[in-house]
Amino acid sequence: MEVFPILVGISLVVVGLVVWIYFRMSSNGQFDDLDSPAQRILLDDDQGEVTSQSPPESHSGKPQ
Repeated sequence: MEVFPILVGISLVVVGLVVWIYFRMSSNGQFDDLDSPAQRILLDDDQGEVTSQSPPESHSGKPQ
């Protein structure tokens, strides 16, 4: 039971530190746009490029 006040004090300091870090990151814009980075991976990087590729030849139409 002698350790209990020390642990309460340490936990209050840790919680205070976490809250301070959260509000500091929030004010710096860390949490402003959470959707764009997740959607950016789905977009093509080569939207402006047009490449002409011939379709693969499947068969010559003759029965085998």
